[in-house]
Amino acid sequence: MKQYLHAANTDWYNQRLAGLMLWVLVAFAVLIIRLFYLQVIEGREFRRLSENNCIRLQSVPPQRGLIYDRNRKLLVDNRPSFDLSIIPKDAHPIKQTLNKLAHLTGIPLKTFETKVSGKKGILAYKSVLLKKDIGRDMLAVIEVHKFDLPGVTVDIRPLRHYITGHCASHLLGYLSEINAEELKNEQYKGYRPGDFIGKFGIEKKYEKALRGERGGRQVEVNVTGQVVRILKTVGAIPGDNIVLTIDEILQKKAENLLKDKAGSVVAMIPATGEILVFASSPSFNQNAFVSGMTHKQWNALVSNPLRPMENKTIQAEYPPASVYKIITAIAGLEEGIIDKNTKVKCQGYYKYGNRNPRCWKKYGHGTVNLVDALAQSCDVFFYQTGHKLGVDKMAEYAKACGLGKHTGINLDHEAQGLVPTKEWKEKRFKSQWLGGETLSVSIGQGSNLVTPLQMLSLISAVANNGTIVKPQVVKSIETIERIVLEKSKIETSKKLPVSAENLELIKKGLWKVVNARKGTAWNIRAKGIDVSGKTGTAQVVSSRQDEDEDEENIPLKLKPHAWFVAYAPTSKPEIAIAVIVEHGGHGSRSAAPIAADIIKTYLAGKESPDKK
Repeated sequence: MKQYLHAANTDWYNQRLAGLMLWVLVAFAVLIIRLFYLQVIEGREFRRLSENNCIRLQSVPPQRGLIYDRNRKLLVDNRPSFDLSIIPKDAHPIKQTLNKLAHLTGIPLKTFETKVSGKKGILAYKSVLLKKDIGRDMLAVIEVHKFDLPGVTVDIRPLRHYITGHCASHLLGYLSEINAEELKNEQYKGYRPGDFIGKFGIEKKYEKALRGERGGRQVEVNVTGQVVRILKTVGAIPGDNIVLTIDEILQKKAENLLKDKAGSVVAMIPATGEILVFASSPSFNQNAFVSGMTHKQWNALVSNPLRPMENKTIQAEYPPASVYKIITAIAGLEEGIIDKNTKVKCQGYYKYGNRNPRCWKKYGHGTVNLVDALAQSCDVFFYQTGHKLGVDKMAEYAKACGLGKHTGINLDHEAQGLVPTKEWKEKRFKSQWLGGETLSVSIGQGSNLVTPLQMLSLISAVANNGTIVKPQVVKSIETIERIVLEKSKIETSKKLPVSAENLELIKKGLWKVVNARKGTAWNIRAKGIDVSGKTGTAQVVSSRQDEDEDEENIPLKLKPHAWFVAYAPTSKPEIAIAVIVEHGGHGSRSAAPIAADIIKTYLAGKESPDKK
């Protein structure tokens, strides 16, 4: 009996053991299948997620290229910016972390919550920018409490810095954050949200050269997202440096002379086309675009009636006024309408049908030849010349002298001006050209429109004996080691449509503008500096202003624009300049003194030992 019971117990234990072994085998089978699923089927995904917990890839932005003036004076560099960011996955509990961060920084909690909302799944591992350029005080607070702020990081990146703030703002341009539309553009392939790009001027035109190439580094982080060690680094490649043709001393001088005025000063070396001054007033602070401006600041800029965001040197279009008389003189001489012996009697008006268009000098200039007519800016002489030429013939010469077309300067948004013709008026206004309009055109009024740069191009061509030279703003592009990658070359488009003999006759008139007692710019003559030039007074209303009219009694918006173009020294020109002061009155009073001051400064600087 005992043997039977023992055998029965043995069978029962064997069955239980077998059942247990079966469950163990099933459990192992399930475990093996699960391990196979996790390691083989989903292994790559879980490996990526695991590495993302401890190994991160960080972008290393490149240093943007620097910008210098012609004498290698630094105009634009980069400064360190401290950007506050958070990795939501590392910031657990995130609500508590954001609360603490808001308390320490004084930034509203709602601002942070808006930034991180929707960052789930794989996005939770990505760094979220909370605030750019936090400043050193806030940085110190965060660094002191960094162990209480899991997932919070402060990234250092280079931020554009315009050293003088307003200097040459329209030429240099500015940077701003790339927008969604630009990110779709093939031109910005490889850029990321939050990147800054050139939006205007040199910064935009030479974006590719200035930008550089992004680098990166692989780092190991702990559970709170703090970097434990750097595993691998691929250095960023800095952008190329740009050396401009402008002279910072002259540029600042021009901008100071234009202070509280609207207008432009642009100067260049006549032989090479290198721009020495490129000033448009009023200007703006480029640093405000980088650091970020408020809606109020932006509205103040765009609503300013003096149009600070307009690059007046190449975008603004004005009647050329009496500066255009150079064109009328060239056309008249070349067409045989006038010559060096031609004399016209000016009694203060020109009889034309039943109208008597006035000269600016109420009682006239008496009998004048071409040289005196240019020197004294006699309207009657040029009324008569223009009437005989006709508008289409004057337009032909104006276009041949570079008006009505782009100068070719390597900047965006250059206006081409307007050279009116009979055909243009018929197409534009569906009406015929009137003879009286020809008289207005002959003295630079009417529908004529030019930019300050076009006027500079014209006077430079006169100065260098007739060659139209393409304006240049970049002297060279160099690597950080100062290896020259690209150097500017003198580019000539064509010659003025005038013989050497006739051009000399015109130049005599321009010399007398400044150096003859009756010349319209006699007031700017200076001992030891031989200047030639031409004044202009561009009317903004139909009536002509006499020499006797008191400018003080005329409302500002009705005052004419003041022009002056010049070159010096007369015998061997080293600088040519064009100045316009909006609503500045007579060119001789507002624009000419500015030009004279800049010419004096430039020539004095060339003679100083420091410049040699």
